[in-house]
Amino acid sequence: MAELLRHPQIMKEVQEEVRGVARGKPNVTEKDLDKIHYLQSVIKETLRFHPPATFLLPRESIEDIKLQGYDIPAKTRVMINSWAIARDPISWQEPEKFEPKRFMSSSTDYKGQHFEFVPFGAGRRGCPGNSVCNLNN
Repeated sequence: MAELLRHPQIMKEVQEEVRGVARGKPNVTEKDLDKIHYLQSVIKETLRFHPPATFLLPRESIEDIKLQGYDIPAKTRVMINSWAIARDPISWQEPEKFEPKRFMSSSTDYKGQHFEFVPFGAGRRGCPGNSVCNLNN
């Protein structure tokens, strides 16, 4: 909500989309989820801009490994900084700008297959509540 208050034009566009889909109905239903693309993009951008957890659950290396020039010994605890991933200028154009439209023509989802966007983690260790939270994805 804070980002919508900071960006009134984005809030206006979301309101127009939701009102257009609701068309006089008291509520938007689960059946309407595939019609509210801009709102879904706003949610994704909010999760990118403000990830639920700054660091994902720690991992531990099971063997000695060299990763991008770093030697990581076996049994080393590794923390993944999801906030830094979401602000990486290599992956995101203008990463410090709140821009929901970046997701409008993107197939990036919450499922952890796009490693530049991991608000719920990725792979086998991704958040099990992800599918409950994101009914349409």
